[in-house]
Amino acid sequence: MNPRLIALAVGVAVVILDQLTKWWALEALEDGPIVIIEDVLQLRITFNSGAAFSLFSGGGPWLGLLAIGIVVLIFAVVRDASHRLDAVALGLVLGGAVGNLLDRIFRAEGLLDGEVIDFVDPSFFATFNVADSAITVGVILLLAGALLRRS
Repeated sequence: MNPRLIALAVGVAVVILDQLTKWWALEALEDGPIVIIEDVLQLRITFNSGAAFSLFSGGGPWLGLLAIGIVVLIFAVVRDASHRLDAVALGLVLGGAVGNLLDRIFRAEGLLDGEVIDFVDPSFFATFNVADSAITVGVILLLAGALLRRS
């Protein structure tokens, strides 16, 4: 199968899942958090104007431009993906970048300054969403694939 089609299919699936879960979270968590495991995991709405771990708070427009650059870069390199794993990984990163970019675009007053909706809140880690998870897993798969091919 064509690597671009694989990456695109995975990316579209991630965007749909990400946006549906954010929509659900806005509705279901409006009255407060849902505790899954006491003192370990809860679902709680937060709005992040920065990057992962709330770094660069207020840097939404720059982060939005970075996300656009990542999307363009992925489309440029995915055609050269010689392994299905790489195409899937690039699709995960693509979908995650687009999912969070949509928040910056459609939840904004100005250009790309919208806040990303995060709602999975482990007590031991930063609050995140499906798009963040997809980006993380995609990067790990890219690195693992590259390491496995080197050995």
